[in-house]
Amino acid sequence: MGLFTELKDSISRARDRLFSEQEPKRIGIYGPPNAGKTTLANRIARDWTGDAVGTESHIPHETRRARRKENVEIERDGKSVTIDIVDTPGVTTKVDYEEFTDEMEEDDAIRRSREATEGVAEAMHWLREDVDGVIYVLDSAEDPITQANTMLIGIIESRDLPVLIFANKIDLEEASVKRIEDAFPQHKTVPLSAKEGDNMDEVYDNIADYFG
Repeated sequence: MGLFTELKDSISRARDRLFSEQEPKRIGIYGPPNAGKTTLANRIARDWTGDAVGTESHIPHETRRARRKENVEIERDGKSVTIDIVDTPGVTTKVDYEEFTDEMEEDDAIRRSREATEGVAEAMHWLREDVDGVIYVLDSAEDPITQANTMLIGIIESRDLPVLIFANKIDLEEASVKRIEDAFPQHKTVPLSAKEGDNMDEVYDNIADYFG
């Protein structure tokens, strides 16, 4: 009976591995508002599928609902990974409608702030329940030590999710990749400019290595 049970368990584990390898890994793209998450998601999707994921904008919280691009297959140096990109709303501890009033009427700003707040809640749900790994995007021209970033990195670590930190916007004069590396030395930091397409080879090498 013991041998039969061990054989049955072995077959079950092998079956589970087979199906887990066949299913695309859900990779959530997280970070603060305006860090360039959707710009990066669009570049990855266009490079490997020809399609975009969502609308890019300089206005904070342009992405207010999680958007998913399925079956993005990335091949690098013999390694291949198929992922579902989940572009999530920017996470912050506070959404104030007044930050939108320079760009739109007050009623629209209030509606946008409400939708952005709902988007933050949705992003947190995805993080706690539905992603297999995280690409964490930070603006390398901004201070990475914020309450929201510290909280999110802590949640990612508590779930034991593989995570890559991308120091975006290295095309800006005030960019500092080292500032991000020093803030989160326990995780690998990859510099890039999603807008300009700088260093995307290293980006794809690391995605294939970490999530493949």
